[in-house]
Amino acid sequence: MTEPAHGSDLIHVVVLLGAAVVAIPIFKRLGLGSVLGYLAAGLVIGPFGLGLFSDPEAILHVAELGVVMFLFVIGLEMQPSRLWSLRREIFGLGLGQVLLCGALLTTAGMLLGYGGAVAFVAAMGFVLSSTAIVMQILEERGETSKPSGQRIVSILLLEDLSIVPLLAIVAFLAPVHGEGHGGSVWLKIATAIGSVAVVVVVGRWLLNPLFRILANAKAREVLTAAALLVVLGAALLMQWGGLSMAMGAFLAGVLLSESTFRHQLEADIEPFRGLLLGLFFLGVGMSLDLAVVAHDWQRILLIVAVFMLVKAVGVYALARALKSSHAEALTRAALLIQGGEFAFVLYAAAAGAGIFEAHVSAILSAAVILSMALTPLVVMALRWLIPKRGPSMDGVDIAEDLSGSVLLVGFGRFGQIVSQSLLARGFAISIIETDTTAIRDAKDFGFKVYYGDGSRPDVLHAAGAETARAILICINDKAAAIRAAEIVKAEFPHARLLVRSLDREHSLELVATGVDFQIRETFESAMAFGEAALRALGLEEIEAAEVVAEVRRRDAQRFDLEVVGGIYAGRSMIHGNLAAAAPTESGGPVT
Repeated sequence: MTEPAHGSDLIHVVVLLGAAVVAIPIFKRLGLGSVLGYLAAGLVIGPFGLGLFSDPEAILHVAELGVVMFLFVIGLEMQPSRLWSLRREIFGLGLGQVLLCGALLTTAGMLLGYGGAVAFVAAMGFVLSSTAIVMQILEERGETSKPSGQRIVSILLLEDLSIVPLLAIVAFLAPVHGEGHGGSVWLKIATAIGSVAVVVVVGRWLLNPLFRILANAKAREVLTAAALLVVLGAALLMQWGGLSMAMGAFLAGVLLSESTFRHQLEADIEPFRGLLLGLFFLGVGMSLDLAVVAHDWQRILLIVAVFMLVKAVGVYALARALKSSHAEALTRAALLIQGGEFAFVLYAAAAGAGIFEAHVSAILSAAVILSMALTPLVVMALRWLIPKRGPSMDGVDIAEDLSGSVLLVGFGRFGQIVSQSLLARGFAISIIETDTTAIRDAKDFGFKVYYGDGSRPDVLHAAGAETARAILICINDKAAAIRAAEIVKAEFPHARLLVRSLDREHSLELVATGVDFQIRETFESAMAFGEAALRALGLEEIEAAEVVAEVRRRDAQRFDLEVVGGIYAGRSMIHGNLAAAAPTESGGPVT
């Protein structure tokens, strides 16, 4: 009798995986991102789409573990010292945003016709942004570790912490039924504090010895099980204390962030995190009740539009007031414009406490889900709202009417070292660079560097290439270096042309261009490194130098062969480590 049930469960698993496999590549190919793909796929296969699932809440309860594991991985990257350095952002910027947006959205809710208590709870649910969606977008954009991304992470952390006092406020706002109401609230607060204390004590003093014992057992699967136990155990303990499971996982991650097992834990959790987080977004998509949307679509769209606009204005205004740039403030407003998964927790608590009617809770939950689905589209729209900014030219002079016996193009790490020998002998050097930050930094070390693109003929003329005895191209761009070399050979043939090469193939291209000298940027340092390694292994200094000289000779001979016959022409000059190659059918070695 159980066979059909098992078959049905397997069908559900196949449908979930199939929906993700089909939807995500399509949406990413369209530039819409994976989050919107998961939400759309969930809507299609859910009870209000094709009806392949009837209980999205059950999936969400499981899939919430994806958010939990995501926060644990983030916590692993947040050493306590690093977290302490963000304290101003967390408790200053984060708290300021919660209070400001809470006040604005509560006012907006009252203007929409809700009573004070209902408007407040509805607003605060929308204040709590979706950690899952925002972190996924930040991760895809590679901005999690950037300063602007760290400020957003700080805000999300404070919002997650806010669920604790908000649930307590909901309990206070609830109609009183009987006695002992205040005592139960204080009991909940004490339980929450106790849960945090237990997680801190266990994480600080017990987890490292535990993992050390398990590592000595040499059982990889046990370490993976222990990693899952830590994440889920911390989450469960926080849930028992009435707190956010994700917050518990984050705290556990922070406590293990300085552990020697940090990277192993991250590797063990990552596959589960990715799958479950995708499942969470699928569940959110399934939860969008199209019947409620169809019945009250005007009301829902009005709430979504007003709340998203008001929240965006609040986030932007606070960011600008705290000296963030226009672009960063707009980006932060777009990323945090939605309500989040904790809104469902808050609304459910409000409905259970009698503050909300069930119909109001359904409308507000639908508005939150729609805001989550719209967020990736809003972030995409920033491409048109924020024009691409050119480099700031503050404190930077453009190359014009320069003169010098040497023109140095590119003042990165390579160009800086090259300049020292020339300056030591008193040669006059004109230096141009396209990185305005590097130009400003160079001034602090006694260099005058001008802004200019050395791959443009007009810039080379303005930089004094006509009078330069030598032109040194030290840029870190193969194509630009080739282009600059071709321009110099064509328009300034009198000057000696020396070019930095990035690799062997680049050197061959430069030789074909006719440069006077090229050198691979790593060649000399690698030769010196090899000689030091020989001496470390016991060779006398003279013998090591002779070996390196022979390697240098063979490399030069190999390069000459490659100039004529291509990159594979000098393979016979390479010392390989295939000591005894297997014979081919002809009896010769495989090379």
